[in-house]
Amino acid sequence: MKLHEYQAKDIFADAGIPIPESQLATSVDEAVSAAEEIGYPVAIKAQVHVGGRGKAGGIKLASDAEEAREYADDILGMDLKGYTVEQVLVEAGVDFTNELYVGVTMDRGEGKPVAMVSTEGGVNIEEVAEENPDAIAREHIDPAFGLHPYQARKAVYDAGVDQSVARGVSSILTTLYDLYEERDASDIEINPVMITSDGDVVAADAVMNIDDDALFRQPELAEMEEETYEDDLERKAGEYGFDYVRLDGNVGIIGNGAGLVMTTLDLVDYYGGEPANFLDIGGGAKAERVTNALDMVFSDENVDAVVFNIFGGITRGDEVAKGINEALESFDEIPKKVVVRLAGTNAEEGMEILNTDLVEVEETLEEAVQRAVENAQEASQ
Repeated sequence: MKLHEYQAKDIFADAGIPIPESQLATSVDEAVSAAEEIGYPVAIKAQVHVGGRGKAGGIKLASDAEEAREYADDILGMDLKGYTVEQVLVEAGVDFTNELYVGVTMDRGEGKPVAMVSTEGGVNIEEVAEENPDAIAREHIDPAFGLHPYQARKAVYDAGVDQSVARGVSSILTTLYDLYEERDASDIEINPVMITSDGDVVAADAVMNIDDDALFRQPELAEMEEETYEDDLERKAGEYGFDYVRLDGNVGIIGNGAGLVMTTLDLVDYYGGEPANFLDIGGGAKAERVTNALDMVFSDENVDAVVFNIFGGITRGDEVAKGINEALESFDEIPKKVVVRLAGTNAEEGMEILNTDLVEVEETLEEAVQRAVENAQEASQ
C-alpha cells in the first residue's frame, strides 16, 4: 500500500524528522490561500502514487500569488502518468545548498533490510544505482538487532556526507529504519534530504509503502488506503481481487498459481508468441471467479487469443469448466479464441463439461500454448 507524500510526511514529523511547513489543497483557491499563509516561495506538488512528478510537470515552484494560482490550476485535474491529480501539497520552499538521498528497503538477494545513503539526492535513485552504484553507501541490517548506531554513522561516512551535517543525516536514517520496522513498511525513503544554508537537514520529499499483508497490524495506516487505478483493466483487477500485470504481447494468459502462470508465460515466449498479461486467479477458484478472469482478459484490446491453464489441487476442474462455459455463453460471439488445458482434481469431469463449441481443448500445456500462439498470430495478420 502506497502512502501519499503528505501522509508519509505527517508520520515522519511525528517521529521527529524535520519537514517544511505545508498544507493540503483540493482546489485552486485553497492552494492560493495556503501559499499566502505559508509565505512565498512555495512548491505546488501533485499528490498521486507515481514517481518522477517533477519531470512530468507535477511539481512547480511559485514565487507569488499569481504563479501559485496558475500552477495550482495547471496541476489540479491534470493527467499525470495515467492518474488524475485531485489534490496538491502546498509546501514552503527550502533554501538549500545540497541534496541527499536516504532510504531503507528490503534487499531480497541478501534476505535483509538495507539502509542506503547517497550524496546524489534529487535524482531517480534507480538511475543512480544503475549508472553509478558506488555513489550509494549501503549497510545491511540484521532484523534481530536493528540498525546499530555505528552502521548509520558508517553509511553516512561512506557516502561522503559533509561532517557538519553527518549527525543530522544519521539521525534521520535511524528514524527511518525505526519507522520501517514499527510500521511494517516495504520501503521508506526521502529523496531529497535538503541541506539548508543554515546547516539544517529537511525532508523535502517522502516515500513510504506498507506491506499489504501487515495492514491488519496497522489499522491507522489501513484507513489511509486509496483505490487508485491507472486504467480500467487495473480497476477491474482491484475489484475482482486478482494478481494482474499487463504486458506488451497479444496472448492472454490465465492460470491458477503464480508459478503455473510464469511457466505459461515462458512457454508462450518459447513457442514464438508474446504474453499479454500475467493473471493468477488463485487456488480454489469458483465459477464466478473464472468468469471474472475471462471478462478481464477479453477487455484487454491487446489480446488476440487466450490460453487457460488450470492444474487442479484446491481448484476443481469441473468448477473451472462451469465458469468458462458461463462466461463464454454470455457472449453473442466469442471475442477471442480460447484454448483450455485442465489437469489435476476433477480434470476429467471438467473436460466433459466444457462446451467445445466455444473453446479449443488440448491435453498438454505445451500443445495448449502452441495452439494459443498460432491463434494469436492468425488474428493479428
